[in-house]
Amino acid sequence: MDRFVRNFIVMSIVYLVMAAFFGVIMLANPSYLYLRFIHSHLNMLGWVSMMIYGVGYHILPRFAGKRLKSVKLGEVQFYLANIGLLGMLLFYTMQMNMPEAALYRGLSVAFGLMEVLSIVLFFYNMLATLFSKEE
Repeated sequence: MDRFVRNFIVMSIVYLVMAAFFGVIMLANPSYLYLRFIHSHLNMLGWVSMMIYGVGYHILPRFAGKRLKSVKLGEVQFYLANIGLLGMLLFYTMQMNMPEAALYRGLSVAFGLMEVLSIVLFFYNMLATLFSKEE
């Protein structure tokens, strides 16, 4: 298993634990319901997406009988996806606490776009792998 694939899976599990922690905090004290954004994005972009990336990179090329188009692109995607997620969560939360600070909205959007770029890299890497002529 490639190192970046293992890293996706490990981070997926880390995000699952973090999401569960935020979920319990909100259950214990409803005044923390403003953390829903963090909780839901840790679950979907953290736990679910990272697991899909890791398992997808490991299994789909093997099912197709092909080599992964670019391990380097997968490694870049790993860092973009994680930095994008954490930056988006951080600056969105800061924006919620200080709505008058336009800087936080801009940074939240910028990190969100980084997350989108990571998804596009996965899309490209998988399609380029699955539809390559190489066997």
